[in-house]
Amino acid sequence: MNEAYRSADVFVRGRKAGTVRETDMGYSFCYDDGYLRSEDPLAVSLTLPLKNEEYRSPVLFPFFDGLIPEGWLLDVAARNWKLDKRDRFGLLMVCCADCIGDVSVSKGGHPAGYILKPQTEEFGMLPVDGGYTCM
Repeated sequence: MNEAYRSADVFVRGRKAGTVRETDMGYSFCYDDGYLRSEDPLAVSLTLPLKNEEYRSPVLFPFFDGLIPEGWLLDVAARNWKLDKRDRFGLLMVCCADCIGDVSVSKGGHPAGYILKPQTEEFGMLPVDGGYTCM
């Protein structure tokens, strides 16, 4: 595996599913072994089916690129985080922690919608009509 310049955790329904990395050869994504062995793991996308091998691409995987905002929202994100609009991985890391859908990407290691309980250092969620909310 090539050395990663930057990396971010990928979550599916709040569970860490894997890691996406920017390397000198492009990009890679791999599922975590624990996630693959867990009960009912879900694929990040149909284009990245569950397997215990690293995916590699010279460009950011289309699924992850599709999570990045477009149009005026891209302009706002690029301006606020002082990122070049062509820095797709940088935009993925700062804009995709709370995406619509099951998948989120976080460079901080915590899925969106989850909070860290100080006394137990565990993540907590409360079920609410068809979704979840923070505890």
